[in-house]
Amino acid sequence: MNSTAWKLGCLLLTICGATSSAQTSNWFTYNGNYEATRFSPLTQINSHTASRLARVCSFDTREQMSMQSGPVVVDGALYLTTDTSTYAIDAATCALKWRTGRAYSPLGFLKNNHGVAYMGGRLFRVSGDAHAYSLDAATGKLLWDVSFRARDGETAPMAPLAWNGMVFVGNAGGDNMGVTGHLHALDAATGRELWRFDVVPDTGAPRRTWPSGDAVPPTGGGMWTSLALDPVRGVLYVPTGNAAPDFVIRLRPGENLYTDSIIALDAKTGRFLGHIQTSKYDYHDWDVSAAPTVFTTRAGRAMIAVPGKDGLVHGIVRDGDRFTLQYSTPTTTRLNITAPLTHLRATRFCPGTQGGSEWNGAAFNPGLNLIFVGAVDWCAHIRLVHPDSIKLPLAPDFTGAAGGGFGQFDPKDQWKGWITAVDADAGTVSWKHRVATPVLAGVTTTAGDVVITGDMNGSLLVLDARTGAPLYSGSVGASIGGGVVTYDAGGRQYIAVAAGSISPVWPLPEATSRVVVFGLH
Repeated sequence: MNSTAWKLGCLLLTICGATSSAQTSNWFTYNGNYEATRFSPLTQINSHTASRLARVCSFDTREQMSMQSGPVVVDGALYLTTDTSTYAIDAATCALKWRTGRAYSPLGFLKNNHGVAYMGGRLFRVSGDAHAYSLDAATGKLLWDVSFRARDGETAPMAPLAWNGMVFVGNAGGDNMGVTGHLHALDAATGRELWRFDVVPDTGAPRRTWPSGDAVPPTGGGMWTSLALDPVRGVLYVPTGNAAPDFVIRLRPGENLYTDSIIALDAKTGRFLGHIQTSKYDYHDWDVSAAPTVFTTRAGRAMIAVPGKDGLVHGIVRDGDRFTLQYSTPTTTRLNITAPLTHLRATRFCPGTQGGSEWNGAAFNPGLNLIFVGAVDWCAHIRLVHPDSIKLPLAPDFTGAAGGGFGQFDPKDQWKGWITAVDADAGTVSWKHRVATPVLAGVTTTAGDVVITGDMNGSLLVLDARTGAPLYSGSVGASIGGGVVTYDAGGRQYIAVAAGSISPVWPLPEATSRVVVFGLH
């Protein structure tokens, strides 16, 4: 079937990823829907029934990876990824339907992948060698495989987004010298590139926000997680990483556009519409590593909520292609944030480089008009490299020394996490729940007025969305750093947890990547 015929078939069958942005009994994107609200209309699991939750089944991949995958659930099938494998299991029984492996060499440092996109009976994902490929959702058969790698040092852990016959993918690796972010729209039927957007433009006013010359090449603006989309207006929202070297800001004076930003693009053409930079003159590695949440508040404001590694959730008003910052509300400890970094001594600041909100973003409950954000509370100490040791032009591996500095974190026994509920109009904190470990897991909310997430001790957590009061805690046997999603299968509401996070940058016990499913008993 050719590209045009396949797109027409999708439209006639009304299955091109979903015909509306409203969440259904499925969980059809990394963040539940195009707008990344992580909201489900399901109500079986609520403040009155959550105490009756129990483990239903589990599926263990037996792989040891940085499990950060966000499960996607469509019509009773749950799709899960590791860095090198894609799995389809029965969403109610955890029975394996199929597995497809795709090895690459050498494996990436982090060995992580955030999951698939689904559209028209096909799955789309990326791999650590900056390839995008498509699989038949029913069989796992490979349909196409293309590279979008522009240079050495690029990786690709993000979860793609699929819409209107297109698949949107982007690269990470923007901490490696000379690597900049680029977003691609691919034809869903063939993998052919339809358009490309470069986060760091080669010309024009944005390029003048970077140093000139080749001694310190523009570096940064990679994409670590998924995207968000306004399907009515056809606007794509792209979160971008920090500039590099991470900490030696004197080597890259200026705003370094469009790093640390949310960029709005015309999804059909890739045309630039606007942007907002959440961390200006960043020297803390405080990139935007989570997808923004797109919603309309109770007061009728069209907004996006952007949780960042800076430990803030930014409430931004959308007025056409203009963005106005409405509020920036702290979601974790913020300390010493303006202190300069120096080679003479280590400077402690919070959030640290692994702090704030990581690859899982916010959730929005329209009935309560509340934004829910999970966050890491873990401070870092950074001492810059000695100026005399910096040789120009910078070598590609310069950022290997912690982005131009030497760092360490507070002891593990001092770390903790937060789940914060924020009024979407006012930006005020409605409630705050402290967690014993950083919150890396996905945060999901429902019409049953619960908030569902997990911790790094391996506990599924269910809170009352109105008050933050704990309703349920159940063990999955491994640290939770992946998606926590909810869906209906056969008339029963389930919660699926992607667990087994191990990582060279997080002090976690060894575990295998798995999904654990809960339901009411």
